[in-house]
Parts: sequence; structure tokens; C-alpha cells
Amino acid sequence: MSSNSNAVANGLAGAGGGIVAQIITYPLQTVNTRQQTERIDKKKKQPQTPSKRSGTTTGTLLQILQVVRSEGWGGLYSGLRPSLLGTAASQGIYYYFYQVFKNKAESIAAVRKARGLGDGTVGMFSWLVVAAIAGSLNVLLTNPIWVLVTRMQTQTQAERKIIEGKKQALLREASERSSIDSTLQEKLAELDSIKPHPYGTLQAACEVYSEAGITGFWKGIIPTLIMVCNPSIQFMIYESSSKHLRAKRSANKQGYKNVTALEVFLLGALAKLGATVSTYPLLVVKSRLQAKQEIGGNNLLRYSGLLSDTQRHNGNKLFYF
Repeated sequence: MSSNSNAVANGLAGAGGGIVAQIITYPLQTVNTRQQTERIDKKKKQPQTPSKRSGTTTGTLLQILQVVRSEGWGGLYSGLRPSLLGTAASQGIYYYFYQVFKNKAESIAAVRKARGLGDGTVGMFSWLVVAAIAGSLNVLLTNPIWVLVTRMQTQTQAERKIIEGKKQALLREASERSSIDSTLQEKLAELDSIKPHPYGTLQAACEVYSEAGITGFWKGIIPTLIMVCNPSIQFMIYESSSKHLRAKRSANKQGYKNVTALEVFLLGALAKLGATVSTYPLLVVKSRLQAKQEIGGNNLLRYSGLLSDTQRHNGNKLFYF
């Protein structure tokens, strides 16, 4: 099989596997994105909801139930179609370019060996560079799709904030008049009866374009490009832990230096956890940049990056809660 055929096969395999994983985990991704893009002006005292008082796991389950109750099961799958397209495109592009640059790196290593330089194998740093280049190309080409997915996942959340803002405005107006009449009750009841409707893909695209023009489709591109280092961090943690474990066994002179399958699994899980925790703030910044910026005309909820979190959003909790 030729090098190009290998690249296409890897791309198709990666796309197929990514689609299956995306369908299974999409409800959790939807809730996670809504939690990441929750923006509250910390100057306003707001009562805690049960999901915020509870632990993270309990809060996530409660939010899933809340979405199902208010929006139906379809609410958990808002933006699924462009997400599947994005997953197929991302996995396909990544594995295709990874194979292309891998073949190139191996060819360079073979040429160097023929010249008496090196042993013909590709070094670990070269593999990391190949992965980083493939990941960066993937990000640049597919970011518009993920902007649309984020908008569609968080649209009903934004609409609820708009409705809540209108209710608060009516109540403030009534308190200034020191009177609550039947008209106010009717208006509040009318607002309560409104159910937010999720966006379609075209509607989300039009909103992004009207808000920021063509560059709006590449919002969050900087933190996303930085997150390309996630696999490198994961590999570094895994290799360091594995090396430490082997060295410890060698020092104990037990005669068994190999790492078992269970230990490989646990080290891999630990490495993935460490990489995820270290880059999670970038994921939050990316999601908030891609979400709807002005909610009901409230510029206080406009998000412009890290400084916005430090100054206005969630106080010192910043990114993890």
C-alpha cells in the first residue's frame, strides 16, 4: 500500500472512530460547554442553585435532568450534526496530515542514515513536531465548525438569560413605581411561557457573521492552537512516570523491570488526567470566546479573554468550577 493510501486510510479510520465516540459522549459535552460558558457578574449577589451547591458530579447530573425537563432529549444534542461533521473533519484531517508528515520524517531519517548521520529512526522530538503540525492544521481548518457547535449548544442558555433580564427590568420598573398591577403579572406570565428554541446551523452562522464578521468563525483560535500541546504534555507525564517506575524496580533488584498492562493503563490515565487539568483553562477560554458575547444587550457579560474572568466572571474560581 502506498504512502498516500496509508494517509487516506488513517484519516477515514480516525474519522469513523471519532464519530462513534462523539455520539456517545455528546450529552456530557453539551452540559460541560454550558457550564464553561456560564457568565455571572460577580458584583451581583445571586442565590446558588442546587446544581452549584452540590458537588461537580451531582451538579452535572442535575443539569442534564434540567435540560431534559425543559428542552427534551433534543436539548442534549443541540448542534450534533455540525459536531459530527467537525469530528469527522478533525479526525480525518489530523490523521491524514499526521501520516503525510510521518512519511516525510521517516524519509528524512532514511536519507540521513544513508549519509552516515543517525540510525535511520525518527527521534521522539520529531514525532512531537509532526503531531503538533498536524494538530495545528486541523485547528486552523475546522475551527469555524466548532464555533457553530458552541453557539448551538449554548443558545437556549443565552435565551434564558435574555428572558430573565427582561423580567428583572419589569420588576425594577414596578418597584420604582411602588406598584405591582395585573399588567405586570400578565407580562411576567407571558415571559415565563416563552420556551427558548435551539438554533439551526444556518442561524448560528448568520449570528456569528453579524457579530464579528468572517473573523468571528476563528474566535478562540489562539487558546485552541496552544492546546495542541496537550498530547505532548500527556506523553511527557507518561514517559516520566514509566521511567521512574522502571528505575525504582531496578533499584530494588527484583529482576522484573517491565511494566504490566494494568500499569500501562493506569499510567496512561494519569498522564491524560494531568494533561487535561493543565490545559483545561484554555478550553474554558476558548468556549467563552466562541459563545454568544452580548446577552440581552448586557455588555457586562461580554467576554474578551482571561482578563474578563479575573475582573468580572466567577471571581477567584476562574476556570475550574
